[in-house]
Amino acid sequence: MQVNRELFDEVMVPNYNPSAVIPVKGKGARVWDQKGDEYIDFAGGIAVNCLGHSHPALVNALKEQGEKIWHLSNVMTNEPALRLAKKLTDATFADKVYFANSGAEANEAALKLARRFAIDKFNEEKTQIIAFNKGFHGRTFFTVTVGGQAAYSDGFGPKPQDIIHIDYNDLETFSKVISDKTCAVMMEPLQGEGGIISPEIEFVQGVRELCDKHNALLIFDEVQTGVGRTGDLYAYQGLNVTPDILTTAKALGGGFPIGAMITTTDIARHLKIGTHGSTYGGNALACAVAEAAFDTVNTPEVLNGVKEREQMFRDGLNAINEKYNVFSEVRGKGLLLGGVLKGDYEGKARDFLVASAKHGLMTLVAGTNVVRFTPSLVITEEEIKAGLARFELAVADVVNA
Repeated sequence: MQVNRELFDEVMVPNYNPSAVIPVKGKGARVWDQKGDEYIDFAGGIAVNCLGHSHPALVNALKEQGEKIWHLSNVMTNEPALRLAKKLTDATFADKVYFANSGAEANEAALKLARRFAIDKFNEEKTQIIAFNKGFHGRTFFTVTVGGQAAYSDGFGPKPQDIIHIDYNDLETFSKVISDKTCAVMMEPLQGEGGIISPEIEFVQGVRELCDKHNALLIFDEVQTGVGRTGDLYAYQGLNVTPDILTTAKALGGGFPIGAMITTTDIARHLKIGTHGSTYGGNALACAVAEAAFDTVNTPEVLNGVKEREQMFRDGLNAINEKYNVFSEVRGKGLLLGGVLKGDYEGKARDFLVASAKHGLMTLVAGTNVVRFTPSLVITEEEIKAGLARFELAVADVVNA
């Protein structure tokens, strides 16, 4: 059997259009494809591979748990799930954890819990959900409708109702929209897919205060920002604004599929027995790997190292920009960074991604106007320098095209 890009077109549903490159091996921040060509990974599986590829702690956890027990269903609990839940609650504002398999599922649970909480505690009219334009919360029908990009939710028939979108960082409009009928506000504490947009501190504090005033729950989608990505364990800790519900996935498993919704005891009790569930959620294998990832990331060395690496990236990208003048700014926090394209390069983010791949570098985009970087949190200085050198060659290609 020829396992190549052509086979994808033959056997896979055409909702993706992947590169012709098929990686087969990874170590640290480097991967090798079927031909043996090397790439430096500044994409991190879209902020998933927080410890790079084949990290010993994750490999060992996978092997050890793989020889014990994989899956039980939620008729029984398991040790890795309980240990991971305890570590999550010890390290955050939360008291209770619900495990799922992905960020979308964690967000689905958060939204269902928020609606259930409001209806149980207040009244059946308190169902409005406020979210933000350019936000992204997953691809289930509920989460994709709450996400602020209609192109992803259009064309599937009637959408879930009572969802309203406003612009991120627009506190004035938000204050006019929120009311006692609002059950929840869902937001990313740094918009990822929408273009690497940081919240103004007055905005996020104002949202928190208005949620309290109107008895609305504040849900932070930390699927992309969580588990060290911004230099804090969770981004809310760097903002000094605490949500009522937080969702986490991506880096939580370091590459193994897992998601979690965390919240307080008072809110959690509204998901009574039988009101929600997941066959695979909280299975022992996923939780064992996630526990190893969490233990490795949740240390001063790694979290402080993220801030040091952020500066290396900013310095390197600024040096490239002084030569080629393609970015209006580099924005974001920690190792969730975006180069915003200017002038003649606006709308051409994919050109930079394609050119990077030709020079052995994996990057991302965030919309059509931002080149996004979400590398391993423990990427070495040497790998950063080598990757930036390759990115400079890619930028030169686009500029001189």
